[in-house]
Amino acid sequence: MKELPKAYDPSLVEEKWYKFWEANGLFSPDPNSTAEPFVIVIPPPNITGSLHIGHALDNSLQDVLIRYKRMRGFNTLWIPGTDHAGIATQNVVERELKKDKQKKEDLGREKFVEKVWEWKAEYGGRITRQLRRLGASCDWIRERFTMDEGLSKAVTEEFVSLYNAGLIYRGKRIINWCPRCMTALSDIETEHQDKNGSLWHIKYFIEGTENFIVVATTRPETMLGDTAVAVNPKDDRYKHLIGKNLILPLVGRKIPIIADDYVDSSFGTGAVKVTPAHDPNDYDMGERHNLPKINILTKDGKITLLEIAESERGEISTLDGLDRFKGREELVKLLEEKGFLEKIEDYQNSVGHCYRCKTVIEPYLSDQWFIKIKPLAERGIKAVEDSEIKFIPDRWTKVYLQWMVNLKDWCISRQLWWGHRIPVWYCKECGKIIVSKTAPTHCPKCSSTNLEQDPDVFDTWFSSALWPFSTLGWPDKTADLAKFYPTSVLVTGYDIITFWVSRMIMTGLYFMKEAPFKTVFIHGLIRDITGKKMSKSTGNVIDPLDVINKSGADSLRFALISLVTGGGQDIKLAEEKITEARNFANKIWNVSRFVMMSSPDVVGTRLIAPLQPDATWQLSDRWILSRYNSVVKQLTDNLDSFDIGDGARLLYDFIWSEFCDWYIEISKIRLYGEDQEAKANVQSILIHILIGILKLLHPFIPFETEEIYQMINGRENPEPKESIMVQSWPVFDSSLISEPVEKEMGQVIELVRGVRNIRSAFNIPNNAVVKIYIKESLGADLISYIQTLGKVEVVAKDLLPEKYSKDTVTVNISGIEIGVPLIGLIDFEKEIGRFKKEHNKLKMIIEGGEKRLHDENFLKHATEGLLQKEKEKIEENKARVVTLESYISALS
Repeated sequence: MKELPKAYDPSLVEEKWYKFWEANGLFSPDPNSTAEPFVIVIPPPNITGSLHIGHALDNSLQDVLIRYKRMRGFNTLWIPGTDHAGIATQNVVERELKKDKQKKEDLGREKFVEKVWEWKAEYGGRITRQLRRLGASCDWIRERFTMDEGLSKAVTEEFVSLYNAGLIYRGKRIINWCPRCMTALSDIETEHQDKNGSLWHIKYFIEGTENFIVVATTRPETMLGDTAVAVNPKDDRYKHLIGKNLILPLVGRKIPIIADDYVDSSFGTGAVKVTPAHDPNDYDMGERHNLPKINILTKDGKITLLEIAESERGEISTLDGLDRFKGREELVKLLEEKGFLEKIEDYQNSVGHCYRCKTVIEPYLSDQWFIKIKPLAERGIKAVEDSEIKFIPDRWTKVYLQWMVNLKDWCISRQLWWGHRIPVWYCKECGKIIVSKTAPTHCPKCSSTNLEQDPDVFDTWFSSALWPFSTLGWPDKTADLAKFYPTSVLVTGYDIITFWVSRMIMTGLYFMKEAPFKTVFIHGLIRDITGKKMSKSTGNVIDPLDVINKSGADSLRFALISLVTGGGQDIKLAEEKITEARNFANKIWNVSRFVMMSSPDVVGTRLIAPLQPDATWQLSDRWILSRYNSVVKQLTDNLDSFDIGDGARLLYDFIWSEFCDWYIEISKIRLYGEDQEAKANVQSILIHILIGILKLLHPFIPFETEEIYQMINGRENPEPKESIMVQSWPVFDSSLISEPVEKEMGQVIELVRGVRNIRSAFNIPNNAVVKIYIKESLGADLISYIQTLGKVEVVAKDLLPEKYSKDTVTVNISGIEIGVPLIGLIDFEKEIGRFKKEHNKLKMIIEGGEKRLHDENFLKHATEGLLQKEKEKIEENKARVVTLESYISALS
């Protein structure tokens, strides 16, 4: 058995083992296996991205499940891949061109797309290389890209099939529009930020009178496109005006006063301007009331008067061509000059921004391609309601269902050059629309060859909606598709339930007639220790690659996983948690080194032999085997029920607190003793538990466990089948579980802790010999444990001698009375003084805490959590006061 180096260095281990795993095909499923498949598809990261802390969490959780199921004997497949990220990638390449003072238009569409493919070839694999550094055991042989040949074929099949089924149409609707990127955006591509703005109150005069209605708006420039003012039909202030006309300020356009239940009477003045071409809710009102739609903005966000009648342009002619925000300023000036502006109020509202360029988006009336979502959504709702798909935690089921019930038709077209081109051609002669899987040579109606393809591309989510089955070869009937669809579980953050998860469910049910996964495991998002979102601008980002370089991938993985809670709450990550995980990795290394050095004669074949029950096992042996088997069962249950964070914390506590702190220390009695049989016994148990621990830990910290496992087995160059990642998961042995043994050993631990606490409380020097009296007869093993671990000498096991009773501190631990004579160990007067000083201080703290609990001002502002903390602190301090009083009494 080769000795482990003194210190664990992840940089010497991680790359070595990842190359070994990948080179030997250990990530790929066995094509001939009859075992049950376990399949995960990776949420495909953008090719423009690099590994961030969210990726690190999401992929670590997936890897835990894959490695666990692989060890459980499942035929596992984890499909990796990347997304072409239309807007993001086009922006990146455009920025590169800008450095050479070029625009994409200078190259033309074809050459620009070639340029993007070149960029992808050079930089697009960055994040997949980084996932390897994390230890992700994906089957890289099956890696996919949303614009590879097979997935492009799938997207074309998707569009043509839905179009032929009457579920896709082209129409003029309100969409999110980015004036900088010059494209429609999905809701996921729109980030809302609370902004301090203004609420402008504008007078709209009633036709033929000197009376007016005041309308409040946050976007006064859009009033140029107003075609009505709406009020709530139940609003008594305006009932008598419904049906009358108003004169649009500055423009002179007659617009009706309409009644609509949508209007919130409590907002502003209760009267709202209706601009159907520039607001989704106004658009809906426009449809209900058959109102004209007047566009007042160009695609790049400038004021245009093209759709405004020439007779209405007089006073607003100076606004033509101005940027929308400059136009707003000039319009407000005109309103003020002409007496139409009543007042301006400060107002905070949520403003949509493009997720890539951060430009304020515009609700914009535009011709786009849409999917009729209702028929697809109905099936997606039923699948979840009927438990074909289960969300974990269950609270996300409601979020999904609410979204699906209220879903509107999906805008799938984007005005970009990078992406899947929409397979639609227009005949320039007769106007025929041709939808085809292949490029047509002529018009089927008039035979003209003068055809033009639709310039738009698909929304990126349109292709990624097919991910669980397009990655397996659909629309072709491949062996992978037959074997591995549906997938087993989807692991993702809650932020894309609505935009990606829901769409995969809908397309999977439609095209495959079966849900794409059985379980959706939702985790929270990572924030900083204060709960703030991590961002470069605020300087609170933790770079996972920096952590890997400094502390290793295992430490990063374990830190993140151990913070995951069963409720799917957001995770607050601090550097201290990573340090704690690194310390844990060092602890595992050190205890492995100790066990190996303590068992130099134990060789490979014996290491994996089943442990045989032995009549000479001591209490501590039976206890650690009982605890170990309890952990095997509980961890297996945790991972089967996706309580992965609980599983990590369980392992941490067992390894550190029970195996290392207690059993290892107890084992030293026999390891350093003269009894060779007892020594061999404890060696075999140590090795058995250590190998079991390494297997249990492997899904969480794969690199270090592989290194130690191979070192224990004396193999520097193992065969692939000897890798820990393909070993069997530890088997729970119920015969080794013993509640009485665990209870008895728990009593020993409490006794030792009690003795240690006395030493600490009275400042007894570590090198001082402490004699203790125990008011109960205990076995030789237990006495040995207490003396070794408590660093004491048990001198009597009966009633405390009278001569020591006055100067002896007595404590009752688990029903056993212990006495510690203090004569000759401490300065009585000094310790009494110290205890009295602490006693007085605690009394003042308790008094202050109780005062706060009766302070009305404190109670008014305190949260329930703060009140509970305050009460707990008072109770803890009161308990400490009682203890101090007993100490003072014993020493007086």
